[in-house]
Amino acid sequence: MELQTQFVDVIIPQAIPGLLTYRVPRSTEFPVKIGQRVVVPLGKSKLLAGIIRHVHTSAPRKYEAKYLESILDENPVINEQQLLLWEWIASYYCCTLGEVMNAALPSGLKLSSETKFALNIDFEDQPWSTKEETVINAMRARGRMTVQDVSEVLELKNVMPILRDLIKKGVINSEEEIREKFKPKLVEYLKLGPIANTDEKLQIVFAELEKRKAQKQSDALMVFLRLSEWDQGRNAEVERLKLQKEQIVSGTVSAMIDKQIFELHTKEIGRLPQHLMASDKPKALSEAQQNALNSIESLWKEKDVCLLHGVTSSGKTEIYAALIEKALAENKQVLFLLPEIALTTQIIHRLRKFFGKRVGVYHSGYSDNERTEVWQKVLSNIPGECDVILGARSALFLPFTRLGLIIVDEEHEHSFKQHDPAPRYHARDTALWLARQTNANVLLGSATPAIESFWNATQNRYGLVTLSERYGAMELPEVVLCDLRIDIKAKTLKNNFSAKLFEEMKTAVEAGEQVILFQNRRGYSPLWECQTCGWIPTCTRCDVSLTYHKQAALLKCHYCGYSTPPVVSCQACGSRDMKMLGFGTEKIEEDLAEFLPDVKVQRMDLDTTRSKSSYQKIISDFEGGYTSILVGTQMVTKGLDFDNVSLVGILNADKMMNYPDFRSIERSFQIMTQVAGRAGRKKKRGRVLIQTYNPEHWLLDMVIKGDYNAFYEKEIKERYQFSYPPFMRLMKITIKHKEENVAERAATAISKLLQPQLTDRILGPEKPYIPRINNYYLQQFLIRLDKKAESAELKHRIIEQIRDVLMTTEFKQVRLSVDVDPV
Repeated sequence: MELQTQFVDVIIPQAIPGLLTYRVPRSTEFPVKIGQRVVVPLGKSKLLAGIIRHVHTSAPRKYEAKYLESILDENPVINEQQLLLWEWIASYYCCTLGEVMNAALPSGLKLSSETKFALNIDFEDQPWSTKEETVINAMRARGRMTVQDVSEVLELKNVMPILRDLIKKGVINSEEEIREKFKPKLVEYLKLGPIANTDEKLQIVFAELEKRKAQKQSDALMVFLRLSEWDQGRNAEVERLKLQKEQIVSGTVSAMIDKQIFELHTKEIGRLPQHLMASDKPKALSEAQQNALNSIESLWKEKDVCLLHGVTSSGKTEIYAALIEKALAENKQVLFLLPEIALTTQIIHRLRKFFGKRVGVYHSGYSDNERTEVWQKVLSNIPGECDVILGARSALFLPFTRLGLIIVDEEHEHSFKQHDPAPRYHARDTALWLARQTNANVLLGSATPAIESFWNATQNRYGLVTLSERYGAMELPEVVLCDLRIDIKAKTLKNNFSAKLFEEMKTAVEAGEQVILFQNRRGYSPLWECQTCGWIPTCTRCDVSLTYHKQAALLKCHYCGYSTPPVVSCQACGSRDMKMLGFGTEKIEEDLAEFLPDVKVQRMDLDTTRSKSSYQKIISDFEGGYTSILVGTQMVTKGLDFDNVSLVGILNADKMMNYPDFRSIERSFQIMTQVAGRAGRKKKRGRVLIQTYNPEHWLLDMVIKGDYNAFYEKEIKERYQFSYPPFMRLMKITIKHKEENVAERAATAISKLLQPQLTDRILGPEKPYIPRINNYYLQQFLIRLDKKAESAELKHRIIEQIRDVLMTTEFKQVRLSVDVDPV
């Protein structure tokens, strides 16, 4: 009986609309399975690594299927549940499966490829064309060459016909270098060799070394015996690098290996912490916490999702730990999502005290190899290792098979939303879908829930549990407003500190207490302005002013990364009277060094936390009392727990409240309430000072009272009045082009197409708040969609219609960006 030819549909890591079908060679090393990685040809010369989605026997109708080049995995690295999640994200967030694949896979499981060509040693000499001879001579001189190399030598764009002819004639071979990015960590170990592996043999070796006056080798052997705690009959070994750190030079070790005193062998060592043992049990819950825990478990019998609305420092983490403990007892996996890498530093330490090596960490602050190792541990599904995954939004993509609980801490945070590139997914909402598919329970936790989440709870779609008291009966902090108008009039403003804030900072530090200062802008100064004509240095690629970073001595654009040395004179009128306006975290840090020179100050923002260890150091220094004042951006507002903070200062509340976005009031309430919650968490009631030019603003009154419910009632009425979420879904369409008039014409054409069918549900086109970014001019539409099943079909129909417009010759270079549920 003749075997049927197999075909596979493959997800390609590129933004192409569908799957590509390939023929499976009958000589494949492994049987093909869904979820395996395969190397496939694309176009004339490119090879890519894709993921098998379907296996079947139907050849494609519209093109002839190419053969798979190779199968990379004996067993799948992606399971069916993950592939279903990818497909849902691609559908809901209007992107391609290839874009989801790029976001989902850790870099260590992706492949890099580059076609190279080399001369065949045995090729027969024959008449060559001039171009062929040029290529052969170049390869003789250079060795292997890429397509780009050949193109440069021949000064031709399309060199593939020449290369194909040379391959057919047997002159050159093509090699596709597909390199696995993940490499196991290998460590060299030493053990005693055959001439020294017993006590009797060791005595002979020492005598021989003494006779030859080989003192360095004798010392090395003594150090080895000490480090290995030598005991005859036990296979003692020492890491080679550890031995060399004891002042034993590499040459001495190599000589002893040659003499068979030592034997060298290599072991694969994991990059994850190896000796993490649970050292504590979760704290006993207070009565309020126990009641909350009981309510959550009761509500889960009726609903899969529960919202835990607990004021800051109410002990939500202890409730999380109790729920994790129960899930692990039932042999289930737990996913613990946090919005910021900075938050993981403290929570990792706390959870590992309870659960040891069962806690794995997965976020972009870890190396590619570390993340790949976590992926493989989860994929191997061995109970006891990485059963609790703690991470940022990308942790959703791990290959769970026993997922029983998802905790989304600080669920209100807009950092859970991916902005660029696609897929522009929201981790909280994606977690809800994943939980439904895996029958897992979800707990959303926040002191200031998102309007949408709280509305779902009030509509009985989620369970709602409230913790209204701080743990240990600690009082919520006292919130005080500092009217900057009074300080300006009285001339008591010390740079950017009101007199009241400065005095209270000084008092707190002198009492051995700590202070957190929040300013939601990094850098030194956001504006330089000519005092003669008003000229402001702006980015050459974006329509934004450049921010001055004093430590780097550069003016930087926070959108495209452009930087330039500081200007000394106005480029419009030539005046040298340039003044810095506004202030960022770097300026605050400098002011504190001037006014409080003996006080240790540290800054936590994007500029000071670019590595995973930098978070740990800053937080450890503050926890240990080495730092007295911590200055930071939003990083300091999110869930950090410090015992000795008595004072929090919010330096510029007005900037947040007046940002032109319908969510700005919600975000302002959340940020101010969250950062206020860092004060007075353990010892005494804390104080929060908010600097403002508008102390009469209604929102500040609600922050002072800590009244989330009153804030929610006012905000939800406005959302209903203007048809904003949660009453409608939003979809933001952005088109961009390097020529402003082309972007405007494309926007007009799209508007003419969509306006008749959407009427009052489409806003725009209009220029966004920043109309040009990275040399692209932007035009935006905001589309309101009903929260009904048919809106999904409408959403995709709208995008297809827009793509049809952009396929015309005039608009072929216009780029399209779709953001479903923008935040």
